[in-house]
Amino acid sequence: METEIRTLGEPGFAGDDCVLPFEVDGLDVRGRTVQLGPMIDAILGRHDYPEPVARLLAEAIALTVLLGTSLKFEGKLIIQTKGDGPVDLMVADFTTPGSLRAYARFDAERVAAAERDGTTSPTELLGNGVLAFTIDQGAYMQRYQGIVEMKGETLEAMAETYFRQSEQIPTIVRLAVAELFDKDEDGNPRHSWRAGGIVVQFLPQAPDRMRQPDLPGGDEPEGIEGLHIPDDDSWAEAKALVATVSPGELTDPEVGAERLLFRLFHERGARVYPPVPVYDQCSCSRERLGEVLGGFSAEELAASVEDGVITVQCEFCSTAYRFDPSEFEG
Repeated sequence: METEIRTLGEPGFAGDDCVLPFEVDGLDVRGRTVQLGPMIDAILGRHDYPEPVARLLAEAIALTVLLGTSLKFEGKLIIQTKGDGPVDLMVADFTTPGSLRAYARFDAERVAAAERDGTTSPTELLGNGVLAFTIDQGAYMQRYQGIVEMKGETLEAMAETYFRQSEQIPTIVRLAVAELFDKDEDGNPRHSWRAGGIVVQFLPQAPDRMRQPDLPGGDEPEGIEGLHIPDDDSWAEAKALVATVSPGELTDPEVGAERLLFRLFHERGARVYPPVPVYDQCSCSRERLGEVLGGFSAEELAASVEDGVITVQCEFCSTAYRFDPSEFEG
């Protein structure tokens, strides 16, 4: 079955909560872009996150769906931060073909202090620690994990560092989050979240063209040891074009993914592939949690009982599961 490819300007739009893959042959770049609406609003809405925490998690979600939808196998992509800042843990878990769940753990008092002091940049909220990218291909395959220090002022910069150091693929990442305030059909105030992002990678056919001066490690191309390798003209142009993207263009539904790509790359002949829908869908279940509780000792089960039942709440989707202790007797 052939993959449908459309030239920009043809009818059909991805809309919200769909990742749109694209390719620009004239610049030897490929990428993905997305605008998240109802999905991101549902995930953030079920948790009482302070505004800066919600923004940070929304960026992580946008990054995860952009990268996760590129997987060519059944599996998972997990992006996780762990640091000593007010937001000490953040996890976005993508399961192919399009299910995502996400969660942020934070110290409410430290976040409130950061808001008062105006120290709510990503690096200030996350602190010192690591950013991990984990690819899980199933029970019978070994996990792959790439880890980098959380250096950089933004999550975008941290992700680009990962691609430079771990993948050695020239990569541009742009992420944006918007908080919308309007009124519903009855005139009542309404609040919602949106997020968007674009990832562009330089993937020419000639391997020597991929090697950029900011890529550490690896062997130098034969015959140019010790020489400065200038920035490839095509990649320089791609970076300059993506640098013009504003946060509003990444989140505004009136712009849309296709219109944004047309603005950026129409002179170079951009092509788009079928959009990949993504969903707010947690992988927790009563059966799975029951299996976990079944491995508890009698003492551990007894300590978990409150008001005659064992209650387990999923940190991701906030669903509460209640079990009768008698289910685990014997």
